[in-house]
Amino acid sequence: MNRLLKPVIYVLAGIYFVVDAVFLIVATPVADWLADRRIFEGLRRWILSLHRYSTLALFAVPVIILEPVKPAAAYLAATDHVVAGLAILVLGEILKLVLIERLFVLCQDKLMSIPAFAWAYAQYRLVRDWVEATDAWQAVRRWCKIAQYAVRMSVLEWRTSQRPDRISFQER
Repeated sequence: MNRLLKPVIYVLAGIYFVVDAVFLIVATPVADWLADRRIFEGLRRWILSLHRYSTLALFAVPVIILEPVKPAAAYLAATDHVVAGLAILVLGEILKLVLIERLFVLCQDKLMSIPAFAWAYAQYRLVRDWVEATDAWQAVRRWCKIAQYAVRMSVLEWRTSQRPDRISFQER
């Protein structure tokens, strides 16, 4: 039984890491943008004033609250509410990753001073680096870059077509 269950667990873990890595591509710029907002300065100072274990507890809150979004979205998709399931998955994942990204950036030194956290983070990085080194991941990254370029060119073309023609006042 253990031999049969082990590959399934590896596949599920791989899917989990890939989904998080894909959403992290979107979440990082959003988190950086939020970091520049002055409205969050008081919250930032409060977070920085916390002890390292209080910071760890705060770091766990978005994971505990927003991690159940994935199974809830899967349930909605399985019960013919695909659009709602997809919307909940996308919004929940981006929100979770934005919060985790900002908290990690703010509190990385405190969190890394906790030996268990530092060990778990090192293991996470090993798995993430391995996934990102695979040919499949590289292909997906290439496709994303091609899609970004295509969208950017389409938007530029559309903007150019929306500009009114320049009126020339020179005599012909």
